[in-house]
Amino acid sequence: GAAESCGDPPPARSRSIPAPQLSTEEQLSPHMPESLLCDACQAIAFQIEEQLSRAERKVGRKALKESDYVEVLERSCSQGWESYGVHELDGEKRLTGPGLPRQEPMSVMVSGGLWPVRLSKMCHGSVGERGEAQIYETHRRGPAALRELLCHGDKGPCARGKAGPPAPLKALQNEL
Repeated sequence: GAAESCGDPPPARSRSIPAPQLSTEEQLSPHMPESLLCDACQAIAFQIEEQLSRAERKVGRKALKESDYVEVLERSCSQGWESYGVHELDGEKRLTGPGLPRQEPMSVMVSGGLWPVRLSKMCHGSVGERGEAQIYETHRRGPAALRELLCHGDKGPCARGKAGPPAPLKALQNEL
């Protein structure tokens, strides 16, 4: 028995990692699913920050002219977004990619398809809603300020307490 186990490597353990199970909405809707809006916003804020900072480094960290930052914002939103996708961790689907926290080193990411289109559309919507000048001024105060403007605030997708109407209102709606 001892001679057999001396030279043989231990048997390899296999680990199965399933791909996320996407709902019909997650597969087919042209809009970002509500459960992923906060992650998407964080990714958009990261990409805008990266692109604006890169443009400022090219001009010696000086403030950009309006025409330049408008062009950078357009380019930020029109990029490919192919490095983003969805993975599942402990039964919860999360967007994953640059600027988002790594949730799990071993997971299967579903990318491509509608994810890049959704991110681009949401980015253009954020820029349109806030305006290029406000986004750029906020960027000049730092990455945290830009994330706060785009993602948190009262109407932001990452705002705390976005659980909906209070329970009594819900109960009343169900009675109608």
